[in-house]
Amino acid sequence: MNEAVTGWTVTGTGVVTGAGDGTTELFTALCAGRGAPRTIRSFDTSRLRTRHGYEITGRPRRPAAWLCAAVAEALAGAGLSEDLSEVPVLVGSALRDLRGAEQNRPSEPHFGAALRARFGACDTHTFGGACSASLYALALGADLLAARRADTVVVAGVDTVTASMYALLDRAQPAAPREVRPFDRDSGGQLLGDGAAALVLRRPGAGPARAVLRSVGLHCDAGHVTAPSADGLVAAQRRAHAGAGVTAADIGLVHAQGTGSPHNDRAEAEALGRVFGREGGGPLIAAVEGMTGHTSGCSGLLNTVLAVECLRSGRVPPVVGLDKPIAAAEGLRFSVGESADPVYAQVNSFGFGGVNAVAVLGRAA
Repeated sequence: MNEAVTGWTVTGTGVVTGAGDGTTELFTALCAGRGAPRTIRSFDTSRLRTRHGYEITGRPRRPAAWLCAAVAEALAGAGLSEDLSEVPVLVGSALRDLRGAEQNRPSEPHFGAALRARFGACDTHTFGGACSASLYALALGADLLAARRADTVVVAGVDTVTASMYALLDRAQPAAPREVRPFDRDSGGQLLGDGAAALVLRRPGAGPARAVLRSVGLHCDAGHVTAPSADGLVAAQRRAHAGAGVTAADIGLVHAQGTGSPHNDRAEAEALGRVFGREGGGPLIAAVEGMTGHTSGCSGLLNTVLAVECLRSGRVPPVVGLDKPIAAAEGLRFSVGESADPVYAQVNSFGFGGVNAVAVLGRAA
């Protein structure tokens, strides 16, 4: 088996979200089904139908600060110092600090200055690949290790609820949701959430492994500006399986994107059914956005951190808000909060324009 298929070790993780601060706190909360939207406080929603979101509270509303906190936790978990002068840092973000621009305050679109000030990071890159941005960053991190351009890479994702994106969703959605209900027939649409996530990716043997990244399958179908194509989602999953050297039958857990948007959920459910079948014997499916909201470009890496914890602990968070599955989701096995023993986990992340990414992780030896 070649090195790329053997995989890269995840040695540390970190998160900051509205549902929990730190990997252990967040995972414990989600496994208990805790995490709910609140009334938006950071901007005026009086002229909108929608009023709720999943904001981070108790911290300054600065995405760069959340990003640095998540990176610091990941480094500590990996047993590394905070000196990143020789370590590439790759950040995925759909909106970056757009909220700062909306408020006419100094904002930084690429986070390089904040990472340099906190960690001495010199080699930083920010990718704006819509909602799959952080998994595209993860794919590049794996490529850097495969090309021997680095022995350690920090990969991160961060996004914040912005007034402009929130208003666009309010105009486009079928209703004014008060909560996110993934794959549910009564879903009114998606709600945005704040979030930052980070992980340390290293060459095999470079440190104790929490999990192993086996592959990231990328596929851009460019079929529509916003609407997803089930064909593209199927292709991304199959590329991820081929890159990891596994089959669909080997996948024991899927962290679905599950945004609560009816059109997106229908396409994702159809794609999952085509890849894994609908006879009840497929993988357990988690979808946490009912507790975290949709964290945009951060969502893929946030779910990757959660998948690592599922592989380590044998616990899987429930799909909060799912009562009556949509027709396309019938026959799929959704988690109700249970123990599981997956060897391989899959993470889905799909963005506007058909920018799709799927990661496959394996349990650490």
